[in-house]
Amino acid sequence: MSIIGTFTKSGDTFTGTVKTLAFKFKAKLVPIEGGSDQAPAYRVYSDDAEIGAGWKKTSDNQREYISLKLDDPSLTNPIFASLFPGDDPDTYNLLWSRPRSN
Repeated sequence: MSIIGTFTKSGDTFTGTVKTLAFKFKAKLVPIEGGSDQAPAYRVYSDDAEIGAGWKKTSDNQREYISLKLDDPSLTNPIFASLFPGDDPDTYNLLWSRPRSN
């Protein structure tokens, strides 16, 4: 897994920067009120553009995280990543790994 972003949390909102070799942009995860268990818990924005969604998940070792899908017409494929708490209690790391092909 690679860390492609670092975020901070203020209330229920996360703000940070996503960085790869191809791009760098600021992003904000804003909570969604209501919804079902299957619906996303967050909308992801870069400036005024909505670029994705996030779902609250729990890992096999009972660690809570947010599963993100980021997409934009300029991308050939969506980015799937996970936002986990970092070593610093105020920092969250956006982790990406390439999906396995069958």
